Amino acid sequence: MEDPNPTDGTDEPDGDGWMAPPDDDILEAMCDDDVFAPDDIDERGICRGPHAATRCRELAAYGLLERRMPGVYDITDLGERYLAGEVDPSDLEPAE
Repeated sequence: MEDPNPTDGTDEPDGDGWMAPPDDDILEAMCDDDVFAPDDIDERGICRGPHAATRCRELAAYGLLERRMPGVYDITDLGERYLAGEVDPSDLEPAE
């Protein structure tokens, strides 16, 4: 049986852009009022907590999540627009 939470790099960005396969699921989960931390992403089986933390930091750098405090994130309006298909992630630049 395949591990649903790989740590071997199989869920890293695919070369077509900066987003990784679990990012859509992370953003969708962050729309839920009960999800705000990487540990919540782990509990939902999307990816392991340390990798979820890395992806949340990356999503925040591109403006799709907002870091409220260490380890606590919220989806932004831009993130919601991305999920609605209104934003192409290849058009986004990381904050400096």
